[in-house]
Amino acid sequence: MRELLLCPPDFYGIEYEINPWMSRARGAEAALAQKQWKELYATLSKLDCKIHLVAPQPKLPDMVFTANAGLTVGRKFIPSNFRHQERAGEAPHFAKWMEEHGYEIRWLPDDLYFEGEGDALFGDDVLFCGYKFRSDIQSHRAVADMLGCLVISLELVDPRFYHLDTCFCSLPDGTAVWFPAAFEEYGQRAIREHVTELIEVLPEEAMHFSCNAVVIERDIVLSEGAPKLVATLRDHGYRCHQLPMSEFIKAGGACKCLTMFMPQRQ
Repeated sequence: MRELLLCPPDFYGIEYEINPWMSRARGAEAALAQKQWKELYATLSKLDCKIHLVAPQPKLPDMVFTANAGLTVGRKFIPSNFRHQERAGEAPHFAKWMEEHGYEIRWLPDDLYFEGEGDALFGDDVLFCGYKFRSDIQSHRAVADMLGCLVISLELVDPRFYHLDTCFCSLPDGTAVWFPAAFEEYGQRAIREHVTELIEVLPEEAMHFSCNAVVIERDIVLSEGAPKLVATLRDHGYRCHQLPMSEFIKAGGACKCLTMFMPQRQ
């Protein structure tokens, strides 16, 4: 049974602008955000997942995006060092919660920005790490040393896809879903060299955050608006669960951003 960490959107809203998706003038509808989050929770609950909830905190509207809280491998939790001060206050709450649940907390140096599962995703035994907009490339070496794993650093070039999990999703059969234009040329080559099969997402479907998916064995939970990707995934034997995510896309996140694996790898 996969264990996941979610945070109810009680204090969620567009209160500042730290990525191209966010606009305080276009804010999120609170009631609809609650409805969409509850649908995600219900869908994941039906997929034999054990869901833990961390208590939301006032004045931390993006705490709902738990994937950005850190990276969990085995019983180690590496908390994020957020680049933007608006999110820095989330880290102590997540670290305290993880410590209370038996995880060893491994802090990175304060001068290394790293935003957890948002920028660190395993594909087989390789940890793919994104950098530029939120995480520093220097943080990747520190994470590799902590975990003793191979890290492949990938530069992101499109500010709309500012975290790796917005444009890349590894699947259990060795395949990965990706939006190539989000990566610079070396990163594209590195992914092609380390992934056996790649499913390319169309630009218009990538804009619906279709790469930002939660994969539970043969089930994939993703935002609606990617019919061609869903058809391809079904051809590969996956069951797709499409959900409305409009209110969270307004902040630059969708299904995966709202979900952290506990752990991502044993």
